[in-house]
Amino acid sequence: MPEPKTAPGPKSIPESKTGPDPKAMPESKTVATSSEVDASELDATEADSLAALEERIRRIVELVHTARAERDRAIKERDAAMAEKHIAAQAIESSEEKLIAERDAAMEARDAAVAELAEVRSVTGEAKKLRDELEQMRGERKQVRTRIEKLLGQMDLLSGQ
Repeated sequence: MPEPKTAPGPKSIPESKTGPDPKAMPESKTVATSSEVDASELDATEADSLAALEERIRRIVELVHTARAERDRAIKERDAAMAEKHIAAQAIESSEEKLIAERDAAMEARDAAVAELAEVRSVTGEAKKLRDELEQMRGERKQVRTRIEKLLGQMDLLSGQ
């Protein structure tokens, strides 16, 4: 990240521009007045506060940049999750439709099997009636045969006499 531009702060001004060098001056002139000391302290304090302000601004800019990057990442994650959710919802819907179709087909097959079972039971009942009727007819045929044999035996007796 490029360094943020800083506002020009107080720079240290070489002593030659601000006045005579105190070392070159006689001792009587090296004593600074109270206002000169306060001014230099103010300049140093202002420089420190400006440097601190610049550092705070730089940190805030970094925080904003980091927050934006995190927001962009979170938006991408949200969009990916929503797309995944949409795909999952479509898959579920498709699965539900398949299950409903399978259920309907199974119900139709069950209904057909129930109808076929009812028909088989009906046919089975008819077959039992026919079997019973056939047994009854066989019994009657046996009785008729026995009677006919008796009659033929009596006719043979009558014709042999």
